[in-house]
Amino acid sequence: MDETVAVGRPWWAELAELTKIRLTVLVLLTTLVGFLLGLRGPLDGWLLLLTLIGTGFLAGGASTLNQWLEREWDVLMERTRERPLPAQRMQPRSALAIGVGSSVVGILTLALGVGLATAALGALTLGLYLFVYTPLKRSTTLNTIVGALPGAMPPLLGWSAGAGDLGAGGWALFGIQFFWQMPHFLAIAWLYRAEYARAGFHMLAVYDETGVRTGLQAVSHAWGLLVMSLSPFVLGLAGRLYLLGALLLGLGFLGVAVQFARARTPRRARWLFLASIGYLPLLLSLMILDKAR
Repeated sequence: MDETVAVGRPWWAELAELTKIRLTVLVLLTTLVGFLLGLRGPLDGWLLLLTLIGTGFLAGGASTLNQWLEREWDVLMERTRERPLPAQRMQPRSALAIGVGSSVVGILTLALGVGLATAALGALTLGLYLFVYTPLKRSTTLNTIVGALPGAMPPLLGWSAGAGDLGAGGWALFGIQFFWQMPHFLAIAWLYRAEYARAGFHMLAVYDETGVRTGLQAVSHAWGLLVMSLSPFVLGLAGRLYLLGALLLGLGFLGVAVQFARARTPRRARWLFLASIGYLPLLLSLMILDKAR
């Protein structure tokens, strides 16, 4: 079939899946928070809009190119085999064109409309994600830690756009997102470890038969997240309401991670995953609500 999208599903549904729209929305949310916290004057709506447009195109392009690179292995996993490429609802050359085009539009938008430093951060994020993290998934269990680096870039990118520099606040947001990703990814890897093994991905959960190391890493990073989440208050970015909320959220998340470490059951892994999904938006919302004046 030579058509871009096979008959049966609307093109926008395929595009949404190809660009991982839910992940892109999360990227935009963290970028928005970085921008607003870094802002040092009146809100420039046009600058914010260009920042979000550029970041959105870049995130969608990165997800598309990642699926293009991994299309041969995605077909081996139940959780990914129904994506447009492994399910053969879209031609690889079409996905490649969409991914490259979207990435180029994103970087150019950031470079011409926001700033060269922000565009350089975006390009670095794209490069780390596609050319370092993606191949490492098939060679070392350290890929998760490496992958958390580009995954933590969006709030720093937003800070760069809003503040015009890479200040301590931007790096604090980077650290929060970095530590948050680890329990999130570890829970997913534990739930789907058999599928990752079948596809040849080198995840810690694949080689950690008892799950002890996986559980310990989840707890250690949840503890690191709790400590790092206090940095916006320490740096004067947020007030006491945020401090109280960050403590409560961090302790709750740490408790869920401890429960998972004590018994690595699918149910507790799923609870850890769901807790991570709820934790980040709540923490970011608190930052914005209690932003220091």
